[in-house]
Amino acid sequence: MIVLIGPMGAGKTTVGGLVAARLGSSVRDTDHDVAATTGRTIADIFVDDGEETFRALEREAVAAALAEHDGVLALGGGAVMDPGTRELLAGHDVVFLRVGLADAVKRVGLGTSRPMLLGNVRSRIKTLLDERTPVYESVATLVVDTDGRSPEDVAGEIVAALAGEEPS
Repeated sequence: MIVLIGPMGAGKTTVGGLVAARLGSSVRDTDHDVAATTGRTIADIFVDDGEETFRALEREAVAAALAEHDGVLALGGGAVMDPGTRELLAGHDVVFLRVGLADAVKRVGLGTSRPMLLGNVRSRIKTLLDERTPVYESVATLVVDTDGRSPEDVAGEIVAALAGEEPS
């Protein structure tokens, strides 16, 4: 089990698929799990029920995935802000995909389907990065920078690091 964490735009889903392919395993995304379980979009849950309800659903999805899945697990950007979710991650290989503001903004675009980006997208991403980066770092067993790098390169570094190899 490899858990990928990081902000929106870090490439968790894309890199997760590449890491899983290299390891001959599968990738699972807790945002997709929440949407599939509830039959609703993440944005709808945020708007209709609020962030607290979403985080509880997300925590349940993380717990289920950790119990049922043995491949690569991509968490939503804010998942680790929940103390219960952080506790669930203890003892797992947790990879923080670090991304800077400029690359995050480029990758996310206008963020119309992202409920945490309502308002000024660049300003919101900066605020979220400032708030969340120390938490990502505290949970991670490995930190990988993604700025200016291809998803394939990032996936290669993760696989090599977890295999105990020096990066090339």
